[in-house]
Amino acid sequence: MAPAIRIIGIDPGLRKTGWGIVVSEGSKLSFVACGCVESDGNLALGERLRQLHEGLHKIIATHRPHEAAVEETFINRDPQSALKLGQARGIALVVPSLAGLSVAEYAANLVKKTVVGVGHADKKQVQAMIRVLLPKAETSSADAADALAVAICHAQHRGMKALVAQMRAAG
Repeated sequence: MAPAIRIIGIDPGLRKTGWGIVVSEGSKLSFVACGCVESDGNLALGERLRQLHEGLHKIIATHRPHEAAVEETFINRDPQSALKLGQARGIALVVPSLAGLSVAEYAANLVKKTVVGVGHADKKQVQAMIRVLLPKAETSSADAADALAVAICHAQHRGMKALVAQMRAAG
């Protein structure tokens, strides 16, 4: 039996960063917790990023995941929005890394395809599959459900990534 691995999935956003934690033990998945870290839109950008950093840090310290997975962002038409989202995504990448976790990244289409079976699934389809795959999960928002989907995607793909790394090291 494979050892139990606690995974935090993160769906970055400047207003709301979703997070979800699952335990993967072989092919079995168990829900641990989920939620959102929110920043105050009335504050300066630096303060908002600090709020995200502190919130994610507290979640990681509380739940002690072994690995992290972050959803890649798609290209936004508005350059200012894309830049701000990129900065929030940077927080989502660096906080687990500073905690000593390996951080994997997954495209939104791969996350949806892994969880729903369709790469262009909508948020309601993702939430419905989260309820099927993790019946005890009580998602408070679409952002939290998306974060759980990222964690599930990592649980499904981490074994293949490890195998490829071993093959590269051997060959």
